[in-house]
Amino acid sequence: MRILLIGGNGFIGRFVASQLLLQHHAVMVFHRGTKPAPAGAEELRGDRNQLTASAPELKRFAPDVVIDLTISSAPQAEEVMKIFRGATQRVLMLSSIDVYRAIGISHGTETGPLQQLPLTEESELRRTLHPYPPESMQILRKTLAWVTDDYDKIPAERVVMNDRGLSGTVLRLPMIYGRGDPLHRFYPVVKRIADKRRHIIFPETLAAWRSPRGYVENVAAAIVLAAADERAARRIYNVCEQPSFSELEWARKIASAMQWDGEFAILPVESTPPHLLRPGNTAQHWTASSARIRQELGYQEPVAIEDAIQRTINWEKENPPADALPGQFDYPAEDSAVAAHKVVSNVR
Repeated sequence: MRILLIGGNGFIGRFVASQLLLQHHAVMVFHRGTKPAPAGAEELRGDRNQLTASAPELKRFAPDVVIDLTISSAPQAEEVMKIFRGATQRVLMLSSIDVYRAIGISHGTETGPLQQLPLTEESELRRTLHPYPPESMQILRKTLAWVTDDYDKIPAERVVMNDRGLSGTVLRLPMIYGRGDPLHRFYPVVKRIADKRRHIIFPETLAAWRSPRGYVENVAAAIVLAAADERAARRIYNVCEQPSFSELEWARKIASAMQWDGEFAILPVESTPPHLLRPGNTAQHWTASSARIRQELGYQEPVAIEDAIQRTINWEKENPPADALPGQFDYPAEDSAVAAHKVVSNVR
């Protein structure tokens, strides 16, 4: 097949391109040009926010499928569908688990009872658009350059899935970890273990909280599978590992892989140092089901979770984030909190 990747040279896109090439697909990568595309792929450099300007060159590639990795809003979705209507068979867009109402309840932007779990493709979507406050968007845009001010995957999904002239596929992705992770999801635990900390603190609410995750190479495999399989036309799929582990369970898996012999200190929220607290309603878990893509398309993760964790640890140790703030690792405050909790526990 001939497959075009829009925004296909970033964290996820490079793995998608490499896997497509290994399967002998013809690949074109449209990207900003900050680094070369994977060997073997054609490339076209341009601005995702001015996609129409590159439309003639993109259509000249004559793709069978277009994978848009960086759709951020409805206007962007409308643009890509307009360009490729009549020029390709299908558009596959990457969406997010954050479309579900459970995430709005967790963030406090939605009211009502906790949502039933696991989240399936039929679970209720958020009623409030634009899920993140402006201050969070500013931080997010510093890390993910493709995110626009009007970011919201829900209206973008509607455009792609409701186009009468061009088939769409939507993949709702989880929290993704692995080599190149711009958010360095494993780093807080990896750094503390590497620094030989004797205790790692979790507030009790966060320790039990569950969210969907996926290793980047495995997520890329799901994208490649859905792009190449015609059965994915006009279908929406969750992509995530199963089962869904809690934050504490994830930390314990990292600790085991690093052979750490310290202890996890699970503290009441009021006893936890402020820099370790996260806002939101942790009673609302994000546990999701990826049964549909497994049953309909036969998806299975090619990389075992143990290998995925070890590879991610190795990468995090070799590539610490340049913008990690000392306040995120206030070890004196953490030591004081653990010592005070032990005194209270002994008194009781």
